[in-house]
Amino acid sequence: MSLPPDRLDRFARHIVLPEVGGAGQVALAQARIVLIGCGGIGSPALQYLAAAGVGSITLVDNDVVDASNLHRQTVFTPADIGRPKADVAADWIRRFDGALKVRACVGRIGGQSAAAILEGADLVLDGCDNFATRLAVSDACVALGVPLTSAAIGRFQGQVANFAGHLPGESCYRCFVGDAFDAEDCDTCAADGVLGAMAGMVGAFAAMQAIRVLLAGKATLGDPQWGRLHLVEGLTPAMRTMRIAKDPACKGCSA
Repeated sequence: MSLPPDRLDRFARHIVLPEVGGAGQVALAQARIVLIGCGGIGSPALQYLAAAGVGSITLVDNDVVDASNLHRQTVFTPADIGRPKADVAADWIRRFDGALKVRACVGRIGGQSAAAILEGADLVLDGCDNFATRLAVSDACVALGVPLTSAAIGRFQGQVANFAGHLPGESCYRCFVGDAFDAEDCDTCAADGVLGAMAGMVGAFAAMQAIRVLLAGKATLGDPQWGRLHLVEGLTPAMRTMRIAKDPACKGCSA
């Protein structure tokens, strides 16, 4: 595959990077990703993934735009209040770059629906707001052999990691949090608060880590860093990294 002249112009600043190059940009153009959650993390992540030229993006979200979202969910405007987030986000991508393929899935993902939505993806980026969905997505990714970029935020803290539980010796998201969180309840931004710029920081970093996965074997930036959890502290600011080991008793990837 070669890029037409207008695409070469659009991604010229990527292509001149030795770590990406023409081969890397072609790999991004051919990539298929699924983004779970179009909110605080998903909103900036989808903007930078679309800007990077990721060729096919499926957006999954069951929520509608609310006024309280607007300080951090940057693809939405007051005119979008009450509309499904996935639909509005898909419209944003279409306006931004008509050459990309985009699909909106309005609804909750889990169980059988997870496999149907995720099958065929090169990567899943999960930025949803509850553990039950995160674990269902992780289990489906392991079963389908799809890499997972997981990102979360609360107040001034964020965390981002790439998981590949389907690969020998590599951990999955369930190895990280265990089985105790297979429930709907979790801390929420409504209760705890979140700084809008922090959501942008973590969402953009999640897009960066996703791009590393998509470029693996295609460009030198392609280092997936499997199982390395990057903890982002906004108040200090600081970042530290910890290794998530594969759990030999994990029911998601070691069964």
